Formats: sequence, C-alpha cells, structure tokens
Amino acid sequence: MKTLKTTLLFCLVTVLTFGNISYKEEQALMALHNSTNGLSWNTTWDLDAPASTWYGVVVENGEVVELNLEFNNLKGKLPESIGDLVHLRKLNFFRNNINGSIPNSIGNLTSLLEFNMAFNKLEGKLPESLTNLRSLVCLKLYMNSLEGSIPASIDKLYNLEVLELYNNDFSGELPDSIYKLSKLKELLVSSNRLIGRLPSEISNLKELKVLSVFDNNFLGAIPASIGDLANLEELVLSNNAFYGNLPNELANLSNLKILLLGNNGFEGDLAALGEKFPNIMEFDFQNTNAKGTIATIDSED
Repeated sequence: MKTLKTTLLFCLVTVLTFGNISYKEEQALMALHNSTNGLSWNTTWDLDAPASTWYGVVVENGEVVELNLEFNNLKGKLPESIGDLVHLRKLNFFRNNINGSIPNSIGNLTSLLEFNMAFNKLEGKLPESLTNLRSLVCLKLYMNSLEGSIPASIDKLYNLEVLELYNNDFSGELPDSIYKLSKLKELLVSSNRLIGRLPSEISNLKELKVLSVFDNNFLGAIPASIGDLANLEELVLSNNAFYGNLPNELANLSNLKILLLGNNGFEGDLAALGEKFPNIMEFDFQNTNAKGTIATIDSED
C-alpha cells in the first residue's frame, strides 16, 4: 500500500512540475532548449514554470501538440529526441539559425500536419523517415543548404498540399512519385540543381495552383498535358533549358496570373500568347528565342 501511495505521489509531482505533459516530452523540450542555445533565444523559457506556459508550446490534454518558435534566434542542431514529441501537429522553426541535418527521428511525428524549417542553415540529405509523415499537409524547407535527391517515396505523403523546397542544393530529377500527390496545390523547387524533363504526368496534379521550377537545369519541351491544370495561377519556368514551341493547350489555363518563361529556348510568337489569359498580371519571356520582349500586364481591378 505504501509503495502504491509513493508511486501516485511521484506521478502527481511529475504532472505538476512539467505542466501536465509526460516526462518524456518534457525531456525532449529540455533537449531542444539546450541544443539550440535556449538562454539566448529572443523569448526564453522559464524552466521553473510549467512547460505548458513556455513560449511557443501548445499543450492539449496533457500532450504537446504545437511548437511555434519562429523568429526566435535558435542556434544549434535539432536533437534526436525531437522525435519523442509524438503528438505534435505543428512544428514551426521558421527563420532561425538551426544547422546540421534533420534528425532521422523526425519520422516518429506521424500526427504532424505542418513542418516548417524554412530560412535556417540545415545541411545534408532529407531523411527517408520523413516520408513516414502520412498526415503532413504542409512541408516548407526552403532557404537552407539541403542536398541530395528528393526521396523517391515522397508519394507516401499523400495528404501533402504544399511542398516548398526552393533555394537549396537538391539535385537529380524530380521523382516520378511526386506526380502521384493528387492533393498538391503548391510545388516550388526553384533555385536548386534539378535536371530532367517535365513529364506528361504533370497533369495528375489537378489541384495545383503554383508550379515554380525557376533556376534549375530542366530541359525539353513543355508537355501538352500541362493544359489540364485548370487551377494553375502561377507558372514559373524561367532560367532553365526548356525549348521548342509552347503547346497550344497552355491557353486553357484561364486562371493564370503569373507566367514567367524567360531565359529558355522557347520559340514562336509569345507576345500574342499573353493576350489569351484574361487574369494575367505578369508575363515574361525575355531572352528566349521567341518574338517580343518582357511584358507586365496589370489586372483591370
């Protein structure tokens, strides 16, 4: 009986001390604090107070469900124990100074809906475990120094709507599996070292609103199937090695507001093309083989 009372007392003290979260989650937060120079954060944590009161930590029903530490001067590496925060739905470290690689344990966060590590100093390859995050809706890793290929199993992220990987050092071709992400609305992979062609399977991305592959090494002709992307509002193809005539089906994209084609090898009279988009606001085909020059068109409203 005495042992039972002692156990219950320890559990009560633990709950009160750690702000209604488990000891394991509290330790993971402490490891993050220590590995990213928590004493120098813009907004620091009072480690003597309950964890539920700490800046950027959202607790629901005794579980850490959000960690929002954007613009908070985090410096250092993410600890492997970040993967112990298994109830996280949102992880936002936007615009800090986090370096090193993304821990393999990130794949444990299977409830994660939003993962934003943009504008940091991340290096290395994307861990294969990242594709375990089947609930993920938004993945933002732009403005880092990540390298290697985009995982071939990325189609496991079948709920993904936003994929922003621009301004990194990714190489190789876009995996064929990326065209299976039927819920994708934004695909931004500009300013990397990607190669290859845009295949006809691009038409599988029916929900796509933004497609930006600017400043890579893509080549070849644009497939006619791109005209099936009826929701597309931004198409940015500039600074690649695309060539040939643009397909007539491109004119089907009546919702286009931005069409940037410059610094490619496109041919034909593109000046007339801009007139086919009723909502166009910016249209650029400068330094192509086509007739005409850059054009910027303001909407009437």
